[in-house]
Amino acid sequence: MTFRDRTDAGKRLARALTDRHIDDPVVVALPRGGVPVALEVARALHAPLDVILVRKLGAPTQPELAMGAIGEGGVRVLADRVVASLHVSEADIAAVEARERVELERRARRFRGPRDWVPLAGRTAIVVDDGIATGSTARAACAVARAHGARRIIFAAPVGPIGVEEAMADVADVVVVLDTPVRFFAIGQFYDDFTQVSDEEVVEMLDRAHHAEAGAQGAGPAAYDAEVTIKAGPVVLSGRLTLPAGAREIVTFAHGSGSSRHSPRNQYVAEVLQAAGLGTLLFDLLTVAEERDRANVFDIQLLADRLRETTDWLRSHEATAGLAIGYFGASTGAAAALGAAAASGNDIAAVVSRGGRPDLAMPVLGTVRAPTLLIVGGDDTAVLELNRKAYAALRCERRLEIVPGASHLFEEPGTLARAAELARDWFRAH
Repeated sequence: MTFRDRTDAGKRLARALTDRHIDDPVVVALPRGGVPVALEVARALHAPLDVILVRKLGAPTQPELAMGAIGEGGVRVLADRVVASLHVSEADIAAVEARERVELERRARRFRGPRDWVPLAGRTAIVVDDGIATGSTARAACAVARAHGARRIIFAAPVGPIGVEEAMADVADVVVVLDTPVRFFAIGQFYDDFTQVSDEEVVEMLDRAHHAEAGAQGAGPAAYDAEVTIKAGPVVLSGRLTLPAGAREIVTFAHGSGSSRHSPRNQYVAEVLQAAGLGTLLFDLLTVAEERDRANVFDIQLLADRLRETTDWLRSHEATAGLAIGYFGASTGAAAALGAAAASGNDIAAVVSRGGRPDLAMPVLGTVRAPTLLIVGGDDTAVLELNRKAYAALRCERRLEIVPGASHLFEEPGTLARAAELARDWFRAH
């Protein structure tokens, strides 16, 4: 069995878990590679998603040998036989634990920001990774989940070696591994794309899951969710159109330089808007061939024209005709959004720029009539100054919001969530 990527693996693993009627689940991922897999599982089970952070305690004289593991909240699990055989003192254990706990707490702050972990006491903890090789980290994670009070432990992974179910049976109540091939050398051999997952991507996925859970109760299932194609001049553009039940507005995304409709940041913002009842259209302003020419990425007139043609398509599409339309732009996409909004007869309800370059649309800013929100990271000093100049040139209802501690890509914990909330509130107000 080969998986396209971790998302594909997560969807397949989710299908294997949804038939099990799991009671009160919490999905906890081993970072970083386990998070995109677990995100799909959490979505399918309508369960909260969190990371489970563990640090192995290496024996003082043999650091490669685990004598136990630690988790958040002061949890410590010891391998009593190893401790006894090596005659490790409590003082030695405490010294190793203190060192490892510093790193554990650093990672907790990095991944969750101000949020607390999801409590496991009395619940079913589904521990997820992108694969299992030696099993030492997975075993530690299951033991830590048990120490946190989980009533039942399910370990789930897309792939692992033969015998993994038996090897994990003493720490997990149920083991679900989709494929246990005879010729197993490394987890990555079973993925077409096994690109390393960054800390920033983990933060984004946890934020997406948090907001999706927060909005799920009121939003309900999407009434329309489909891949679409849009004719724009000589090319056909691809996109994804999502409409929550009862949506009266739709936000069209104008992606920036180096981004696309598949960007985790764009998808995260879209999910926050969808949870608030707003429709979204994630699409690419340029074809794959056009993106190879960097000049196209900064051709604001071309991008704005594509956005206007897409707006015309929305107004004629049976599912979106009559909906109020807003634009969400990032980087050069923000200039395209303002350029399209300034076009004669293009009645746009609101525009939001996140980390954008509205200054690239300077010649038309004075003619924009749509209420415009400029969101900039406080640490993105160069772009902040450009946004201040654009703000001064705008003559419509406008606001400049600075997100403290955010850099250009809003990678810091909680900063993208704040930007998404500001965008959501602006669109809902207008």
